[in-house]
Amino acid sequence: MTVPLHYNTIERQATAGFKDRGSRFVAYAFPVQHANDFKTYQQQLKKEHPKASHFCFAYRIGTDGNTFRSSDDGEPAGSAGKPILGQLDSRDITNAAVLVIRYFGGLLLGVPGLINAYKSAAAMALQLTPLVQKQVMIQFRLQFNYTLMNNVMMVVKQFGCEVANQQTLLFCQMLLDVPIGRKNEVVFKLKELRSVEVVVVE
Repeated sequence: MTVPLHYNTIERQATAGFKDRGSRFVAYAFPVQHANDFKTYQQQLKKEHPKASHFCFAYRIGTDGNTFRSSDDGEPAGSAGKPILGQLDSRDITNAAVLVIRYFGGLLLGVPGLINAYKSAAAMALQLTPLVQKQVMIQFRLQFNYTLMNNVMMVVKQFGCEVANQQTLLFCQMLLDVPIGRKNEVVFKLKELRSVEVVVVE
């Protein structure tokens, strides 16, 4: 199985509304890196919409496609979370979530009506935020003498790496996000510097 070099995601939040027979559906699409990011956002929206009847959602995180969740939040099984997740998947989006808030309007929509409403609200929100393609990254932990900082930063810039974390004490410790397609080149260049310790973070 080939490892993907890129993935699609969104970089900013978007909101869209959909109405059907008195019920109002408000969809929020937003980027997430971890499940905890989503939970924080979910709690915030629950405070902002205290009178809403349902908070249905789906998210997919990571580039292997295995970290995802969807919730019907009391709606009939499969009528909300799955249609929302379907919109993320139909656009091949990861590291993103869509949460759809429903204000009940008094009339039952039935399962087909609910599927359409949640799917439409999610689709509209995702259409309002631009899709971006990002490189799949692998993380290295580096340790080196601070006198090598300029040489290390030249490698970082040359191969489009990103410094995730850095500490300078007796030695410099750095967490480095490296494009997975350039992994071998980066390791080779860093090893050329000698005395740079490189460990892949699992």
